[in-house]
Amino acid sequence: MQYPTFFDDVEKIVLQDNLSDFLGTFEDGIIEFTYTEIVKSAGHSCPTIAGAYIMTLKGLKALYGSEIPQRGGIKVEFADDPNEGVAGVIANTISNITGATETSGFKGIGGNFVRHSLMTFEADVNSSVRFIRTDTGAFVDVYYHPDFIPGDPLIQELMPKVLYNSASADEKKQFGMLWQNRVREIVTHIDDVITVST
Repeated sequence: MQYPTFFDDVEKIVLQDNLSDFLGTFEDGIIEFTYTEIVKSAGHSCPTIAGAYIMTLKGLKALYGSEIPQRGGIKVEFADDPNEGVAGVIANTISNITGATETSGFKGIGGNFVRHSLMTFEADVNSSVRFIRTDTGAFVDVYYHPDFIPGDPLIQELMPKVLYNSASADEKKQFGMLWQNRVREIVTHIDDVITVST
């Protein structure tokens, strides 16, 4: 499987999952997510998927400090309706990492490890996403500003040609390269596109 090499340079997200530990899935329940794995799950790499990943990375660091984030112990709130814009795409990515779901998640074992009802839409927040610890109630608001890193103007010129199969092989390759170049810039300059407030 070949993919842009910068995928491997994006910082991993490490969590501890009590359900994983309980069922003997990963030693001590320690789970590492890479950007490459999230891209495979989504099926593509774009500013939205990258944004969801780095919002989670930065948000959980701010929320837990030196502690390991607890997968299944994190509530996630969005101001948007899940059917608006890219809210659903972002939510799916964050759900993969945190385990939080709206209603479809794991129902638990003996009242433990419940994962449903940890994700809320149309919440009273003004950030891109809010992460809340279920154990302490502490929360952080994360804001994503992808427009701080605009794409190459040639992307807009090439996109319709690629979409409607009128692009040459070289143009198609160039389009993909330019698209991923912007994603690379976003994940390389995280502090320029992500703001976290507590």
